[in-house]
This record gives sequence, structure tokens and C-alpha cells, in this order.
Amino acid sequence: MKKAYTFDDVALVPQFNNVPSRTAPVLESWLTKSRKIAIPLLASNMDTVMGEELADLLIQQGSVPIFHRFTDLSKQEAWVRKYGASSFISCGLHQIDQARALLDLGAAGVCIDVAHGHSDRMLAAIRELKRTHPEKELIAGNVCTAMAYHDLVNAGADAVKVGIGPGAACITRVVTGFGVPQFSAIQECAVVAARLRVPLIADGGIREPRDLVLALAAGASTVMMGKLFALTKESAAPKRASAVAPSGYEAKYRGQASEDFQNEFYGGLKEKTSAEGIDFWAPVSGSAVDLINKFLGSLRSGLTYGGARDIKELQRKAEFVEVNSSYSTESFPRSSEK
Repeated sequence: MKKAYTFDDVALVPQFNNVPSRTAPVLESWLTKSRKIAIPLLASNMDTVMGEELADLLIQQGSVPIFHRFTDLSKQEAWVRKYGASSFISCGLHQIDQARALLDLGAAGVCIDVAHGHSDRMLAAIRELKRTHPEKELIAGNVCTAMAYHDLVNAGADAVKVGIGPGAACITRVVTGFGVPQFSAIQECAVVAARLRVPLIADGGIREPRDLVLALAAGASTVMMGKLFALTKESAAPKRASAVAPSGYEAKYRGQASEDFQNEFYGGLKEKTSAEGIDFWAPVSGSAVDLINKFLGSLRSGLTYGGARDIKELQRKAEFVEVNSSYSTESFPRSSEK
């Protein structure tokens, strides 16, 4: 039995630095084989995350919106007409014809969005969409093993989402026992990504800026965040007034496999299945611009500690060590200690 690690289990070793300042590193990275974006941050294509207000902001900040598939076709068509080649749409395995129509309308590409993406039906869907729309960019996921990543790329994926179970509203690992700790999943898939030159999107498990730096250093080209974007004021999450939240508001975040979502979208859980997600309300943190600036500021600092002028150099020079809970205790402020 081999060991596998979460972000909390590892740390980066500082490298010799010849980067003149924290403003010097370049943050652009590859989203797909053919598309670069200015910042390596993506918002999850979830119904309580992605809407037009957040999409506008992401484009302004240098990212790309990936719209979710959990609404009627007319609304998705409106999104494509407004954003065109600046955005991606999403589809499930039963929505291939719908995805074709949205691609024909002008979407840059599609994310085939499946909880367990390493399947014959996923491979067939990738091949079918690439057969009819070879010029469009195709993101596929989610997976958490090198073999799964390899198979999706061989089928024609232009980028692969990695992450099964690390999301804040996901209980797949609790319910099923399956899933690989996110740091190790990224690192193992990145070995194949480097050889095949197809970008890896790390999806889930990001709680603090350090996790972004670790995910990129481990080999991800971009990092997708759900809860953190859902709790911004520009997200599509329902909001309500709160007397205890510092911002005065709370936002509702939910997994697409939660009972709350399944009841609303499908009219209840499918027969003989269990919910693999939860829903909850949490304080609105502020603007998504502030969130992005916080994470990118930490990434710039991280790049200088790694002696790196860009993300690729960070990955080449990355040296990891295994840590334990004492590392976290030592790392956080201890002003109350005597």
C-alpha cells in the first residue's frame, strides 16, 4: 500500500532566489492545449458559483468562465451569445447534442462534467464531440489517477480536471470510500501531463493560498475553486441577511450531488442512490476581486520563495517535504502562548 498526501501533509523547501521582486513573476498558464489565460485561477462550474456577474469579473481579471449545465437551454444559449469565445459551457453524458448546439452558437469549448470521469461512456463522449467539433476545446473530468488522466487525453481531451472527493461540499469519500488525497492525485497525474503536454486542472481542496501554490508546484496548470468563489458577493449563490456575518450576508453553497440540489434539479435522489454532497450557508467573504488578489499575491510570494519567474519554473524546482500536525502548529501565529 503506497502513501498519499493532502495539502496539509506537505510543504515546499525554499530555493535560491534570483527574482528581483514579487512583482516580477509571470502568472499566465495554460488552460487547454491551445489556450493560455493570464491567471491560473478558475471558478467551479457549479450552480451556486457561476453566473454572469462573476463571469464578467473573471474575464476582467484574466480568467475564463466555465458555465454550469444546471439550467434550461435558453439561459445557456443567452450565456453563449453574450460571452462567445470568451467562455466555456458544460455538459453531462446525456447532453452531447445540446453541447453541439451551444458550440455551434459560438462557445469556445465544453467541459464534460462527470463525478467519476474514468469510464467508457466518458471516452466515447470525448471522441464523439471531437469528431464533430475538432476545432473546439474540450475539458474532461473528474479523475484522480494517472491512468485515468492518460485515457482521457488519448480519447481527445484538451485539458483534464483532477479531483475526486476534496471539495468543501463533497462527501464522496465518506459515502463510498473512494478517492485519492488531492496533492498526490495532482502530482501523479502531472507526471503524465508533462509527457503528453495537456494541461491539468486541479479541482477542489483549496482552503488557503498555500494550497494554490502547492497545487501548481505539484504540476497543475490551473486551479479551480468552488466554495471560496461561492462565498463572494458576485457569485450566483443565493444570499440572505445575517446578523452574525461580518459582511451582513450569508451565501448558500452546495454540491451538485447533494440532496438539496438533487431535489431541486431532479425532483429527488435517484432510486437506490445516496447523496454524495451537502449544502450549507456561510458568511459572504467580500468581493471576488479581493479573493483573487489575495491568492495571486500569495502566489507571487510563493514564486520568489521557489526561485521561479513563472509557474513552469516553480514546477521544475519544486522540492517537497512530508510534514505533520506539528508543522501547522508551528506555522500559525501563537500570540496567546505564554
